[in-house]
Amino acid sequence: MGTRGRPRHPDVLTPAEWRVVHLVRHGLSNREIAQRRGVSVDAVKFHVANALLKLGLDRRAELRTWRGVPADSALRGQGAQAMELGDIGQIARPVSDIATAVDFYGKVLGLPHLYTFGDLAFFDCGGTRLFLSATDEPAEPSILYFRVDDIQTAYDELRARGVEFEQAPHLIHKHDDGVEEWMAFFPDPDGHLLAIMAQVGP
Repeated sequence: MGTRGRPRHPDVLTPAEWRVVHLVRHGLSNREIAQRRGVSVDAVKFHVANALLKLGLDRRAELRTWRGVPADSALRGQGAQAMELGDIGQIARPVSDIATAVDFYGKVLGLPHLYTFGDLAFFDCGGTRLFLSATDEPAEPSILYFRVDDIQTAYDELRARGVEFEQAPHLIHKHDDGVEEWMAFFPDPDGHLLAIMAQVGP
């Protein structure tokens, strides 16, 4: 007789656990993750607990600096490349109302609208992406995102130079064509956030 139950997943974490871990590494709370994923807070806690157990970690905070990459990620097949900050790939700007902002930046200013995802919207500014996010909090300075070819190498080299990252490189979004967006954030001397970002094709 065969064994009952679900077969063992080939990766260190299940897809659901990976989705939660990526959001933990992005700095979201369990409640924020639950709202974004459309699940209960208990479900998020369950996935976090399972991930910690499987990875041999003691605390949720340790997930933020864990360097894991999903087995099916395009980032795994990327060879190491020299670290060099490229063009500014994205600028983030908080807005009070996403629909009003989309109308202004798209129809009034005429910027090409790339896509909207919930309370996030993206526009093209001549090759630099403008990232709008709705928030009720006081506006923070815009975040500059520097493109890099190899985000893992850039992360290691910048850390060796004394940069203190808030978390390890983590998957932000996977597009329909399989292109993955990876980012890692760090403060400048004044505490304003900067980021390195990489787009990795399948």
